[in-house]
Amino acid sequence: MTASPAPASTSPLPKAIAVPVGRPTAPPNAAIAANEIAGYETYPPEVRRVIDFALGLTRQNLSYKYGSADPANGGLDASGFVHYVLSRSGIKDVPRDAREQYVWARKAGNFQAVLAHRDDTFELDALQPGDLLFWASGSSVSRDPDISHIMIYLGRDKATNQRIMVGASDGRTYKGQSRFGVSVFDFKVAQFGPRSREGAAPVFVGYARIPGVRAQ
Repeated sequence: MTASPAPASTSPLPKAIAVPVGRPTAPPNAAIAANEIAGYETYPPEVRRVIDFALGLTRQNLSYKYGSADPANGGLDASGFVHYVLSRSGIKDVPRDAREQYVWARKAGNFQAVLAHRDDTFELDALQPGDLLFWASGSSVSRDPDISHIMIYLGRDKATNQRIMVGASDGRTYKGQSRFGVSVFDFKVAQFGPRSREGAAPVFVGYARIPGVRAQ
């Protein structure tokens, strides 16, 4: 008699495990101590006060939050960061919007235009720690640029001699690594940075002393 085939196994097959695919984890905000900035101890007291307050915000893990000028919201946008830092550092009548901040600085009479797209341009010779840095949207370098971004210049990193700045961004770099939110960033004229909401990369147009704060 022919043997009957063995019955098929009735053991349930293991179910496939769904592995959720999340967004890549963003690198942490970059924060440095004031003594990591070359020559910080020689900065004027008003400039040190602004920089100290700004660096303190980089340690709070704040995101880039469009429309926010208050860290209590969990983040700040570029002009909101500048407005908050300067206002809390004792600077009066600081405008909220980046373009208004540009006009405010221009009216103070100490704006330096930068037309070259090179990091070694002589147009940066007058750049000083604490200066406001301005970018325009698209490729606008006209006499009336559409200002879209602003940050605060810190000086040079003591270890690398690289120019650095502080502010809020939705995508720039520090030491070559992408950073987001309230952070320290590399300052490079030749590196245009992330695209704006309109799709065009911003262009650096110049810098200015903070109105009411004395130069070094």
